[in-house]
Amino acid sequence: MELYRFARPELFSGKKVMYVHGFASSAQSGTVGRLSVLLPHSKVIARDLPVEPGEAIAMLREMAASEQPDLIVGTSMGGMLAEMLYGFDRILVNPAFQIADTILKNIGLGRKEFHNPRTDGQTSFLVTKTLTEHFASTTAHCFEKAAQDRDRVFGLFGINDPLVHTFDLFRSHYPNAIRFDGEHRLNDDALVHSLLPVMQWIDDRQNGVSRRVLYISLGDRIVNHSSGIRKAVETLSRSYDVRVVAGVPYNEPERCPEVFRWCEGNIGVPVWNRVVVSNSKDLLLGDYLVDAEPEEGGGNDFPGTVLRFGDDPFRTWEDVLVYFDRLGGQ
Repeated sequence: MELYRFARPELFSGKKVMYVHGFASSAQSGTVGRLSVLLPHSKVIARDLPVEPGEAIAMLREMAASEQPDLIVGTSMGGMLAEMLYGFDRILVNPAFQIADTILKNIGLGRKEFHNPRTDGQTSFLVTKTLTEHFASTTAHCFEKAAQDRDRVFGLFGINDPLVHTFDLFRSHYPNAIRFDGEHRLNDDALVHSLLPVMQWIDDRQNGVSRRVLYISLGDRIVNHSSGIRKAVETLSRSYDVRVVAGVPYNEPERCPEVFRWCEGNIGVPVWNRVVVSNSKDLLLGDYLVDAEPEEGGGNDFPGTVLRFGDDPFRTWEDVLVYFDRLGGQ
């Protein structure tokens, strides 16, 4: 993937993004470089963490107080530590809240190699039972002040993560728990398709940005011809507040979970918490409605502009993108 093609110069422009790396890594992690490419007008800052977790959290608190970052992104162990940096907007990617158990189960004791170069020149470190006990002691302090930051913390959890499974634990303390199509490491796909949308929500909130609302009606025709919808939503969500509306028969409420699972699997993070279940599209408040069957459910009486998907001039998602590109976010 050529990351420069997905660069977002407007995202966190003139702001600081602090990155907290994972276990056995360093500030030379490839994620730091990739974030710098994707956010060319933002200052991405990171430091090597001490291996001892108590020293690491103390250093991070001092760093956050000194740098005053606009956003903190932590991955794995870094996500666990970043959770305790209260008072800042944070995104925790596969946070290892049970890292002591994770180390013992997947890494083991003994001498280990660092994955990336470190400024102190060290290439390896020792994992001991005492170190895992220190990690257990540190994680016991997670969530102590979660109530004050409930809306400032987002958790991203790879559906296929083989190492960390803390979605339910995070969700018991914070409402913004999001699954994404990925594994444990924050690779290019996850950066572009899952992390950047969440960063945009936070940046918009910080900047007081309100975008025009664009609904996509999830009728059978769009579901059966969904090729291209993921790219379309991802592109549109850069300029619009994209939401999905789906009708569910009143006597079949058990079908509601199917709607959310379909959106999670076929569209992904950009429509997380942006799915509306309604059989009356005429009651929706918004600016645009992309609908393959507007005559059903009151779509023709939607108070904004209706685009009939599947017919000229909106036969494909590319046609829809061309139309909105010409509007330029209006």
